[in-house]
Amino acid sequence: MIRSFQGIVPSVGTGCYVDPSAQVIGDVVLGDQASVWMNAVIRGDVNSIRIGARSNVQDCAVLHGMRHLYPVHVGEMVTIGHNATVHGCVLEDAVLVGIGAVILNDCRIGEGSIVAAGAVLPEHTVIPPRTLVAGVPGKIRRTLGDADRELILKYASNYLDYTAIYLRET
Repeated sequence: MIRSFQGIVPSVGTGCYVDPSAQVIGDVVLGDQASVWMNAVIRGDVNSIRIGARSNVQDCAVLHGMRHLYPVHVGEMVTIGHNATVHGCVLEDAVLVGIGAVILNDCRIGEGSIVAAGAVLPEHTVIPPRTLVAGVPGKIRRTLGDADRELILKYASNYLDYTAIYLRET
């Protein structure tokens, strides 16, 4: 469901897929070909949320900011996995957030990085570009290579295919 909050209506780019069970509320901008899947919540009620082109927010993920302090900025070709929580932070382009990961206020995840499934990043964490971070609390494990980057882009590309399929169904 796409709905306004205090007169602010989400902006949905061309070629986007927003599942009917998803909640996209308020000050949210979805870039072209972005997708929001089953039961995901993108809650732009207390701060803005910007999701770049060709990014995907998978089932049951939650995106929310902190009032007056921390919006959410998601770059292009980003994959946010099932049940992830992305709160008041920045995900640069081509980031992969694993299933069930938690990224808290004022974190910045560098371009081409992976936040492993189940990782928890405490507030104010900064992850350099092309880095794997894993664990609770999240710790830098290694620098990512070209094969890792291809994998990140493959996940995002898969969701572009799924988007096209679902749009044909509606």
